[in-house]
Amino acid sequence: MNTTGRIFRVSLLGESHGDGVGALLDGVTAGLPLRAGDFARDLGRRRSGEAGTTPRREKDLPVLRTGVFAGRSTGAPLLIWIENQDVRSAGYERFRRTPRPGHADFTAAVRFGGFNDPQGGGHFSGRLTAPLVAAGVVAKKMIAPVRVRARLAEAGGQKGRREIGEAVAAAASDGDSVGGIVECRIAGLPAGLGEPFFDSAESVLAHAAFSIPGIKGVEFGAGFEAARMRGSAFNDPLLDRRGRTATAHAGGIYGGLTGGGEILFRTAVRPAASISRPQRTIDLKTGRPAVLRVGGRHDACFALRVPVVVEAAAAIVLADLMLIAGRISRIPWRRP
Repeated sequence: MNTTGRIFRVSLLGESHGDGVGALLDGVTAGLPLRAGDFARDLGRRRSGEAGTTPRREKDLPVLRTGVFAGRSTGAPLLIWIENQDVRSAGYERFRRTPRPGHADFTAAVRFGGFNDPQGGGHFSGRLTAPLVAAGVVAKKMIAPVRVRARLAEAGGQKGRREIGEAVAAAASDGDSVGGIVECRIAGLPAGLGEPFFDSAESVLAHAAFSIPGIKGVEFGAGFEAARMRGSAFNDPLLDRRGRTATAHAGGIYGGLTGGGEILFRTAVRPAASISRPQRTIDLKTGRPAVLRVGGRHDACFALRVPVVVEAAAAIVLADLMLIAGRISRIPWRRP
């Protein structure tokens, strides 16, 4: 499915090298101040340009095609469209016959009978994170004053800014790529959001995070380290009736419900699949092994651009959970 959410529903559309990419949002609260300029900061954080990111340069200028009147959301479905401009599609057709290892070329062809768009990864591309970030801007407005902040905690096995830069540069010079770890913190949430089992707060946040291309792991609080701890060390002592705790080993979620304190989770971002080093694959026409070199414009470390995407995914989930719990009014801004 290309849609998520129960009340606040977000659908992603478009392809990497098509006319553009977009997001259709339903359940947006009416009366939100909303103009194209509101998206500039977050889309700028996702945009390439830093060393180690793709040379592809998109302006990422969002157009609000529906759901807005006189600078305010109307409560009707909101369509955000972002035009693709810096597109170079030559060379992708060969991946139909010799799919890139680690990419969706093979699985997408199987799933859609070969009718999928192979250019730039089509609908499977990280390009689709642009409208996801745009949807997150709207979600952040809906959940304010709740604050969602993510940062790159590690990349290429390094943690310092200079060391990360060196690791990314080394991989790029080798025609290779590196992954990273993005840490996200959420503050100001009320207690009790989520459900006990299948729609637990962890479940829906992890679901959204795993929907981001390249995310291969999600952990809350102490995460896998919890398996090596005793309960006396893991348990988070309560400090007050608002739900603040002395530690955050559970990541701020208890029994599937938000505890009222800070939520902490981390995501593992894999190295980008498209690299210029020779890789083993299969020639689907002959069934024989083949060697593939991927040219074109690709990220040496996509994780550099992921923090704002993780923020967006989390904010979308939180807007839905807060609407379900009645913590957000469907009309928060009323005309006098």
